[in-house]
Amino acid sequence: MRINLKQRELILSLVEDLNRYFPDIKFFDVTESPENPNDLWINVSRPEDDDREMELTDFFSEKAADILMDYGYHMLVMPIR
Repeated sequence: MRINLKQRELILSLVEDLNRYFPDIKFFDVTESPENPNDLWINVSRPEDDDREMELTDFFSEKAADILMDYGYHMLVMPIR
């Protein structure tokens, strides 16, 4: 998987936001989407609480939409177990 400098910068920003706003959630790694290798998944731990997972999803879906509109990169924060 090849990540360019801007993608790396955007991923680091997402991880910083994760650490700031969701300290109970841990970052694991970045992988290509199995459906489209141009899409990146930022894999994080899944919250135990369903409401907390919705907060996480809502927060990062807005950021992912901004990244797609501003830079053309499709990135998703993916909670996994």
